[in-house]
Amino acid sequence: MAEEEKLSNALDLSKRWQEASDSGTSILRHLMEQVPQIYCQDAEPQPQQEEVLAQERLLLPLECFLFGEEPHVGVEKLQQGKGTGSQLCGRVFKEGETVYSCRDCAIDPSCVFCMDCFQNSIHKGHRYKMHASLGGGFCDCGDLEAWKTGPCCSQHDVGTSVPMETEECVLETDLQQRAHLLFQVLLHYCTDMLVWEENYELSSELQPRLKQNMYYCVLYNDEHHSYDHVIYTLQRSINCNQNEAQTHTALIDKEGRRAVKRGTLRTCQQAKDLIRSNSEHISLQPLRVEILHIAVMAHQSLALRLGVWFQKVIGYSVGLRQVFCQVALQPTADGDKPSPICRLMLHDARLYKGARKVIHELIFCSLLMETEYKRQFAIEFTKLYQQLQKDFISDDHERNISITALSVQIFTVPTLARQLIEDGNVIAVIINTVMEMLREHLDSNNRFHFQGYNSDKFFRVQVIFHDLRYILISKPSVWTDELRTHFLNGFKVFLDLLKCMQGMEEVKRQFGQHIEVEPEWEAGFSTQIQLHHILSMFQDWCSSDEMVLLMAFKECQRAFTSCTNQPFHSEPEDAYMCKHILSHRPYKVTQEPVSIHLPISRLLAGLYVHLCRTGALSRLPQYMDPESFDFTLWAEHPLRCIVLAGQVSAEMWRRNGLSLVSQVYYYQDVKCREEMFDKDIIILQITASKMDPNHFLMLILLRFELFEVFNGNCSSKDQEVLRQWNKLTEEMLYLLIVITGERYVPGISNVTREDVTVREVIHLLCIQPMAHSSLVKSLPENENHETGLETVISKVATFKKPGISGHGLYEIKKECLQEYNPFFYHYTKSQLSKAEDTQKKRRMQEGSDKVMRPPMPPPFTEPFSSVVRLLSCDVFIHMLRHILQRAVEESALFWTEAMIYRTLHLIAQALMEENLQVEAGSVEDVTFDFSLKARKMGSEHGKSLFHFLTKMKAMPILEAQTDMITWILQMFDTLKCLHENSSPAPSQSVEQSKQEENTHDKEKAERKRKAEAAKRHRQKVMAQMSAMQKNFIETHKMLYDNMPDSGGQGNPSMELTSASESSMELSKRHVALGPQQGVSVAERESLTCILCQEEQDVMAEGPAMVLTACVQRSTVLTQNCGGSLYTPDDHYPLFMPPELAVGTHTGSCGHVMHATCWQKYFEAVQNTIRNRLHAEMIIDLENGEYLCPLCKSLCNTVIPLIPLEPANLNYESAQMVGQHLTFQRWIQIILARIKGLTVTTQEAEMSSGGSTLPEVGTFEVGQVEFRSILSFGVREPRKFSDSILQMVQVCATTIHRVGLQAPPNEQCPHVPVMSWNTCAYTIQATENMLQEEGKALFGSLQNRQLAGLKAVVQFSATQRVMSSQAAVQKHFTNMLAVLVPIPDVKESLSILEVDCFHLLVGLVLSVPSLYQEESVDLQPTAISSAYNHLHLLHLVTMAHMLQIMLSLQGQLHRHPDSVEVEGTKGEEAESAAFVYSTVAQYTSGLKTDISGCSVVESVRKGILPFLRCVALLFNCLTGVQPPEKLLDKAVTSEDELEALCCYLALPTNLFQLFHNHLDMVEPLMKRWCEAPAILKALNGQLQAIRYPRKRNQLIDLPEDYSVLLNHASHFKCPVSSDEDRKHPTLCLFCGAMLCSQSTCCQKQLDGEYVGACTAHAATCGAGVGLFLRVRECEIVLMASKTRGSTYPAPYLDDYGETDPQLGRGNPLHLCPERYTKLRYLWLQHCIPEEIARSLEVLNVMFAFEWHTL
Repeated sequence: MAEEEKLSNALDLSKRWQEASDSGTSILRHLMEQVPQIYCQDAEPQPQQEEVLAQERLLLPLECFLFGEEPHVGVEKLQQGKGTGSQLCGRVFKEGETVYSCRDCAIDPSCVFCMDCFQNSIHKGHRYKMHASLGGGFCDCGDLEAWKTGPCCSQHDVGTSVPMETEECVLETDLQQRAHLLFQVLLHYCTDMLVWEENYELSSELQPRLKQNMYYCVLYNDEHHSYDHVIYTLQRSINCNQNEAQTHTALIDKEGRRAVKRGTLRTCQQAKDLIRSNSEHISLQPLRVEILHIAVMAHQSLALRLGVWFQKVIGYSVGLRQVFCQVALQPTADGDKPSPICRLMLHDARLYKGARKVIHELIFCSLLMETEYKRQFAIEFTKLYQQLQKDFISDDHERNISITALSVQIFTVPTLARQLIEDGNVIAVIINTVMEMLREHLDSNNRFHFQGYNSDKFFRVQVIFHDLRYILISKPSVWTDELRTHFLNGFKVFLDLLKCMQGMEEVKRQFGQHIEVEPEWEAGFSTQIQLHHILSMFQDWCSSDEMVLLMAFKECQRAFTSCTNQPFHSEPEDAYMCKHILSHRPYKVTQEPVSIHLPISRLLAGLYVHLCRTGALSRLPQYMDPESFDFTLWAEHPLRCIVLAGQVSAEMWRRNGLSLVSQVYYYQDVKCREEMFDKDIIILQITASKMDPNHFLMLILLRFELFEVFNGNCSSKDQEVLRQWNKLTEEMLYLLIVITGERYVPGISNVTREDVTVREVIHLLCIQPMAHSSLVKSLPENENHETGLETVISKVATFKKPGISGHGLYEIKKECLQEYNPFFYHYTKSQLSKAEDTQKKRRMQEGSDKVMRPPMPPPFTEPFSSVVRLLSCDVFIHMLRHILQRAVEESALFWTEAMIYRTLHLIAQALMEENLQVEAGSVEDVTFDFSLKARKMGSEHGKSLFHFLTKMKAMPILEAQTDMITWILQMFDTLKCLHENSSPAPSQSVEQSKQEENTHDKEKAERKRKAEAAKRHRQKVMAQMSAMQKNFIETHKMLYDNMPDSGGQGNPSMELTSASESSMELSKRHVALGPQQGVSVAERESLTCILCQEEQDVMAEGPAMVLTACVQRSTVLTQNCGGSLYTPDDHYPLFMPPELAVGTHTGSCGHVMHATCWQKYFEAVQNTIRNRLHAEMIIDLENGEYLCPLCKSLCNTVIPLIPLEPANLNYESAQMVGQHLTFQRWIQIILARIKGLTVTTQEAEMSSGGSTLPEVGTFEVGQVEFRSILSFGVREPRKFSDSILQMVQVCATTIHRVGLQAPPNEQCPHVPVMSWNTCAYTIQATENMLQEEGKALFGSLQNRQLAGLKAVVQFSATQRVMSSQAAVQKHFTNMLAVLVPIPDVKESLSILEVDCFHLLVGLVLSVPSLYQEESVDLQPTAISSAYNHLHLLHLVTMAHMLQIMLSLQGQLHRHPDSVEVEGTKGEEAESAAFVYSTVAQYTSGLKTDISGCSVVESVRKGILPFLRCVALLFNCLTGVQPPEKLLDKAVTSEDELEALCCYLALPTNLFQLFHNHLDMVEPLMKRWCEAPAILKALNGQLQAIRYPRKRNQLIDLPEDYSVLLNHASHFKCPVSSDEDRKHPTLCLFCGAMLCSQSTCCQKQLDGEYVGACTAHAATCGAGVGLFLRVRECEIVLMASKTRGSTYPAPYLDDYGETDPQLGRGNPLHLCPERYTKLRYLWLQHCIPEEIARSLEVLNVMFAFEWHTL
């Protein structure tokens, strides 16, 4: 009824507005009255209450006015009409949201799908990338211009195949008029409120009738002040506490502003002044604070709410959206104000964060969803572009919340981009904006100089280059005259920008003194990197139209000519060499300034290559005179750069500091080389093709300052000068190799981009096998961030899949090795050397040809064909001959082997080129005559090049080059024959050559013989070293193993003393307990301390030796996964609940120390680690943590090594004792002893010797003496040294402290209990791990695991001697009371409420305390212990069998009547049926028609883990060797059960236990079954644990990682409703999705607020956590509140690599092997150890606050 009344009132109000003469004014007056009554009524906002009132009083009437009727009726009508939906998805991305881009179909990388659209698109099966959005973009699903194929998902596919056009408005006339009026009023209202300045006044319509003196002091967010600064300022300024200040600061950062003070104008002004003054001292500028009237704040709140309301309303219909767009883009009628959207854009930098987000989202869902209005908006955006960018640069907020970020939505649309070029000249607008921003950095020569620049401002300026790249990202297929004109106009402006970079930031060689201040260089290279793709995109645009290409080349040549940088300061001179004269202007790189930035020159080279590739070069004379080109000038500056790089490599510029080294590095690095180094090489190739080759080489020698050296006019004895000459000669020769041999550029040779990529990949893989990501990083990217690797990699390499660790590798195919060039020009110095070594090793292993001849390059295209003339010109021959002459005639100071290697490579290049030309045509037509010139001899030249080659062949110092020289000489002979058109004649030279070849063969044979001898010698030495190593390992075995081999897992049995021993006696040796217990021999164990390296025997009465150990709480075995941990009560820790909610695990790395050595080491660690940075992240000193000195495992205690006490039974005596000490008699004696001890303790009057026990159940126990237990054998207790007892106390205290999370307390009665518990839990965890890994129970553990397990068991058995015997006796009594009725124990748990194995361990390890007398320390003999263990095991086993039967009711079933079981199994089934029927008599609700076979099957299956644990316990306790079957991992469960029963002295038919002791057991069974908990369990009121317990696994993860991302995208914070970025984090233990690293989900833990993951780990993993951060694709390991580390996720891409942070974005798939490794890490309790090791090697400067995760 109330809703109807509200709707009626809203309709009445809307009608009054419609009937008013000025509806807009009426609406505004209504807002004036209502808004202040809704918003800002209280000091603290009440968003829920405000929303209800705004909906009732404002929004509902507005919607009624819009539709002229009830809103839901109007919406239904619109939805039934035409044009209600949209082809575009338009989902606006939040920060951190996962988006997808199809690499096969996207027009550019900015085209993305949201998660839902991607999952429903065809692109899911394509090559896609996924990454986290920065926020601000929207889904391009449905945009036909964004995708080559599949533009729509199945949800948005409307069957159209043409770009979406704006439909004509389909609204009714009245509705359209009302919408236009309403949108106009409200949009102008919102605009006025959001662009509000502090000095503005409300309009007359909004001016309140009575103005209150109530204001808000509003503090705005900025990025200059830190959280702590703002908190400090608020505390000082408005007198708030720290929590209030933190709340204010968090909300300011989130929303962008916050009202921090409410009061009168005077009080708010005081607060404002204080805030500004307190913050001004901290940073350069104070915080932004404004004082706003309460009414203004209320209207601004509504304005924001209307922004969201607009999005909702225009989503009803395309028509409403079009009306809104018209209003948004329409200026005011009087023209004094621009359109609302322009006003909002111009004021964007002044708006706070919350307002910006609302406005941007409104633009997304309105203007950008309609093609025509998107075009109009783009035009307005372009008009305001320069001002918007200025505002952004002066703003301090991130770009993703700036209006300038919308450029990617506009400029990347191909049709829109071209229209903006034609109509808005957008290229010139963008570049002029950059120039305007960088104008302050221009020097007097009109070149950039960035010294002292503002890095933040400069970064923001560089972002503008992204917009230029967006505009150029799609080159046009059809050119119009207007497009050509405006593009070339923009290109001219771009050339003006490049002219300011040409020759900028010159460097000059420093002499004498090292440079004092490193010059700024990063800004220049950052600009170059930003322009890298833009330069290539301009070239691509130009090459797509011949006319544009020719005009652009003309303009570029004109710009190059007009550049005045680095003029020559001297007159031309003539240089002479080999009868050739070169007129040149002197210039020395070592003395004159030189710049590495030459974008104009390099752009000119790029355009020239495109002219050659497209064939437009032939038309160039129509546009300009080619004869006017000064190619020497073209080559001048690039040659200087290359010489500079060579001189830096020669260490001639050391005094110029690291800045120049860094510039040269980036000059040749993959990020810049395409538009820097590679273009310089192209320029030199162009010049070489146009100049006389002799002149070109002379110019190179002059610039390398080697001209006089090669002319023989310069000599020196200074070794440093000679070293520099040699190095420069190497660089010069390398340059010639590159100029003549590097032809893999489209246009220089007839190759494709794919061929270029193939060659790059081949040379990268020649270095070493590489991962896919390494290959991608080493290859240049295009403008779409693609390398083309995937299309070629299968042709040149084979993929080797990764193992459990590492990543997949690509190995080069053998047939591709012939393409290897040892002087590949993209190799760095280290790569060149490494590749050469790799190839030499490969060829040596394969026994193939060792000659690394140059590969045959593709022929030059016609314009570049004359480059090869360099290889046969006179100066070239002279240079090579001069170098070889120095090698033959001069000392080693004048040449280097690298110089010779490069010379030989050039000779080989020349010979191969000549051979190619000779074979391709007739000898008479071949003009390339290198071989002929090389053989010439003349007085002016001295001896020939060929002569020096033959001499070098015999030089021992050049033995490494002998094979190459031999091959070259053979090529000379081959070419000579080809020139003579005859086969080799037996001339003198040929004979000489044959003799030389024979000599060479002999030399090779001799070298081979020496190599074989050396190999045999190495093998002999290695064998000797191996023998010494084995001897050392044997001698220092304990340094490596520290424990004996685990093959037998126990002390080996004694050798048989007689061959006539019977099989019965042999079988005794494989029984672990009872009267038939096998013999255990205590081996003498001698161990070496890892600290002092001294060896010592392990003895009970000797100095203590200890094992490093780590005690931790664990939930590995819990049956309550994801539930709360068991809280201690009256029964815990004495009784472990069967669900094993949390246990205490003790593990060891197996390394041994003396107790004294460990104590000294621990003290030293405590003293030194405190000085280490963030040491608390690695170890917690307060909790006794340290790292193992040897393996750096995390430890927090030590376990004393206690030798096994041998137990040799006298079997005859044992048999006699057994006749008297039956199971019934044993229980009577135990109960009598307990009764007597209780009476003695209570100091009763009754004599302890005459105490008797009353009836137990339904049978009489008779009179049993108190000390009857002693009559079956006692002896003196075992003696231990003080040091061992001290270490026992240390270990027990740590286990108690960690297990119970309690303060250390040695006197606590629970100390021995926790020792028993950790023993039991560690054994159970070990058994679970072995079962999980499919290993045998015995013989499978590693030495360290076995040593730790034995030490824990022996320690737990010994610990009772350090405790109060009365306390231990009480514990035994309480534990036994679960199984046997004891009068003094009134309340005992039922058997369904305890874990039987924990119970057994406690009983076995505490039963010796019953032998303690007041005045005498006694302990049972071996025979007494054997029977105690046997009867306790029988008793607990029967209880456990009953547990299993009571908890498996749903799984028991009746066999068909036709099934008959005979033999032994039939007897067992009968026994089981009898026991089960007996149990059924004592319980109500138990099924009665269950067959015995079903009971047997369930019990045998359920009891197996228990018996396995018992076997491990008694093996470590008694040392009896297990049967062979238990050493076999392939044993069946049935055989294993039989072997376990034999080993544990149990009958194979376990139900026989009940029959053997039926009189005694039957009343016990009745007592067990009548417990209240049993009835609850059978009625379903109590959840009973089923046996065998389920083995815990990590949760199942999807194979495809995108499924996880999809799951995370739908994750909503359970606490907060805001849509800010969340970090969904998945717990791998229980599958819970958590909101990590967010204040909204913080919880209090131990008085401290912690993140959701930390709090969850405390309950789910007892402090240990294993989480997957979904959006970051990384595992987080946690061990405590303050300690954690990251770990690679088990998801790999198709190339076998992980992808942390989704940096590469490739599709990811689950790797089961790595996930299994992660699971084993958890099951083996190694997570804390992994964290400690990770943090130990990690150099952490700023520690991560793990408690906030």
